[in-house]
Order: sequence, then C-alpha cells, then structure tokens
Amino acid sequence: MFKLPARILIFDSIATNRILLKVKMIAARFAVDACANLAEAEIAIAAHRPDIMLINMAQADADQTAFCDRLRAVADAAPIAIIAIGVPDTSYARFAALDAGADDVMSHPINDALLLARIRSLLRVRSIHQELVSRDTISRALGFQETPALFEDAAQIAFVTSGPKRWADLSATFSGTMPHKVQLLDMANVLNVVDLTPAPDLFILDATSGALRQNDFSALASDLRSRSETRLAKQLVVVDADLPQVAAMFLDLGADDVVQADKDMREMALRAKALIRRKHQNDRLRDTLRSGLHAAITDPLTGLYNRRYVIPHLTRMAEDADKSDRPFAVMMIDIDHFKVVNDSYGHAAGDRLLIQLADRLCKNLRAVDMVARMGGEEFLVAMPRTTIRQAKLAADRLRRVVNNTVFDLGAGQEDIKVSVSVGVAVSDKACGETPGLERICDLADKALYAAKSAGRNQVAISKSAA
Repeated sequence: MFKLPARILIFDSIATNRILLKVKMIAARFAVDACANLAEAEIAIAAHRPDIMLINMAQADADQTAFCDRLRAVADAAPIAIIAIGVPDTSYARFAALDAGADDVMSHPINDALLLARIRSLLRVRSIHQELVSRDTISRALGFQETPALFEDAAQIAFVTSGPKRWADLSATFSGTMPHKVQLLDMANVLNVVDLTPAPDLFILDATSGALRQNDFSALASDLRSRSETRLAKQLVVVDADLPQVAAMFLDLGADDVVQADKDMREMALRAKALIRRKHQNDRLRDTLRSGLHAAITDPLTGLYNRRYVIPHLTRMAEDADKSDRPFAVMMIDIDHFKVVNDSYGHAAGDRLLIQLADRLCKNLRAVDMVARMGGEEFLVAMPRTTIRQAKLAADRLRRVVNNTVFDLGAGQEDIKVSVSVGVAVSDKACGETPGLERICDLADKALYAAKSAGRNQVAISKSAA
C-alpha cells in the first residue's frame, strides 16, 4: 500500500528562509507547505493538516506564542509537533518557546542533520501516540473503560553517569519542581534494571565527553530500548554543545530527546517533565487497550471467557489435535431448572449461583482446560488431548461436584442444591472422520439435549463421536 510522505508546514515571515527550508525538506522526501503569517498558517492547516510545524521564533511575539498554545490545546488524535527554530540561545527565550508548546527549540546556525533527526524522532512519537489513541477510541466506542483523566504521577528517574557530582544541581532542581524519585546509576550496574522496582520511567544518559565514551552510551541506549523491562522507558541524552552529529545519532538510535550540557538545568528538568507526562499518558492508553481487549473476550459476571473467545480457542485446539494425533473434547453444561431459581429467589440470587458454579468448574478441571460461559445458564468446557473415557470421567466428576455442594444465594436466602446436565463430544480420528469445529459443538449440544431428555442430572456422550 502506498504511504503518503509526512507533511511539514514552514512558518517564517522571511521569504529567503522559507525557500531554503522548503528545498531541504523536499530533498528529504517530505511534503511541504510554507506560510508567512498567522492567517496563512491557519489556512494551510485547515487545507492540509501537517505532521510537524517549523516556526521561526527568532523574534517571537505574543501572537505566535498564543498560536502555539492554541495548537497544543486542541484535543486531537494526531497532534501537530512544533519545532521552534531561530530561537535566541538564552534561557529565557528557550523557556518561553518550550512553555508555549514547542517540542524542541533550535538556535541559529541550525545543523541540518540534527534537524532531520529531530523530525524523524517526532514523527515516530506522533505515530505511536496516534496508534494508541486510535485503539483507545475503538475500545471506548465498543463501551469499554475510558482512559482516566491525566494527572502528574510520581515517576522513577535514573541518571546514568560516571560523575555523580555533576548532577547535584540537577537533582536539586528535580526535587524542587517535580514529585519524582531520582537515583544515580553508573555503567557498571545500569543494566541490572530487573532489580529496580519499579523500573525507571526515564533514563537520563550523560553522553558528554567528560563522561564515558559516547559509543558506550550509544550501545547502552540501544540495549535499554531492546530489553522488555526498559523498552517503554523514555530516554533523555545529554550531549556536548559542539557535537550536533552526536545528538542526531542518539535521536536516530531511538532516544526520545537530547539536550546540550551547557543549557540551564531547568531546561533539562522541563524536558524530563514533558517526557514523563508522555510516558504516563501512553501507559494509560496501553492499560485501557489491555482492559478493553480483556473485556471483549470475557463474561463480566463470572469472569470466564465468552462466546467470542471460544471459536479461536477451539481452532488452536483443533490444530494441536491434528499435529499430535490426540483428540480434544468439548462439553456443554446446563443448569437444570435454572428458571425456577430466578423466579423463586430473584435474578441477584441466580447471578450468585452462576458465579459460584463457574468457580467450581474451574477448580475441578486441569489448568489447560478452558471454561466459557456461552450465555444464560449454559457453559462450555474445552479439554485438549482428551480421550472419550477421560472426558466422560471429567464430566461425571463435575456433575457430582455440583450435586454434592450447596450454593449460597446471599443474605436472607436459604442455601440450595442444583444439578447440571452435560453433553460431551470428542474429535477422535479413531472413531471415524474428525468433525469440524461447528460440528463438534453441535454434537455436544445434541448430547446435552439427550441428557435433559433422559431426565436431567445426566452425562450424555455424542453417539457420532463415541
């Protein structure tokens, strides 16, 4: 499938600057628009929403700052990343641009390799965030749990450096502005992250010439990104001011941000704060996705798998049966006279009975067996690598467990006993042609009907599979 190139919008009032940047971006295979003022910028965004904006803030005014604020405030699944270029190299100017919503600030002269590396990095961030938000939107549309409102959580920050003393000022800055736990690590023990509980949300890597060799830290950055314990952690790399190619290298290796060692410590803290906020937001989106997927395949009352999960699970079981030449069994279990329970004691009591029955079924089967609620009072049990004899013994055991124990229907209700009917079918090649998935479930259903017709509280085996 053909994929459109990322779109860049250049916002610069100086025509020469616009032309020069546009040529460079087109050469890098980006789709490019350019504008000279706020009115043109708003028209360009409405016509072709950009992925990234390059805004010349050499002489940032209140309108430009408000414009950046407005872009950042708009809730959107695909936020526009902003790189402020030409910003005076002073703490005040850099803070102003970052506070206005810029993702990065670059002073003149702009290093082309670093600019392109920064663009690639921001495009990766945007793509990941957009995918997570898209999945979250689908989950919420299906009625699953919404993502909780964001707030600033305490985070774990690890400084990796060979000279802890140089971080005294930074640690003080963090302690005074953010509720985060800060710890110092050196190259000798940083990879022992499995011993850190919880693992760091952010690694700050000191890759300056005064620390260890930069290639040691480039290997470390790649290693941290490849490990399951730390692959989702954010990385902020500190580099020497006069080595923009090193900064570009770290961004292309997957670092989330780079900062020059000669910048104000408060800028480093500000960048760290932004990375932690993004990390926690993505964590919440992933948690929502996991809970949504779980909700999609489980019964909310009993916690068992639901009908949606059964077919793919049986498909994998059938594939295993073909490879191993060992049959699998399917049971259909139905509570006898369940309507009488609901009518006599109420639906809340009936729900309590269903929950307790689900628990007893699970506790009296093997760990490899799967129990699902098919709807109402009907349950399905799938048993891999199970013969007809083994399935019948298991079905009789389940029936006796249900018969021999009482069910607690709640406060003010008497304990009662119920019985179940069970239908069993087995996919055994030795008994003829192996039935397909729909066929074996149909055979188990027919066996269940036979058990009920025989007076209930019975186990019936499918004649086609027996």
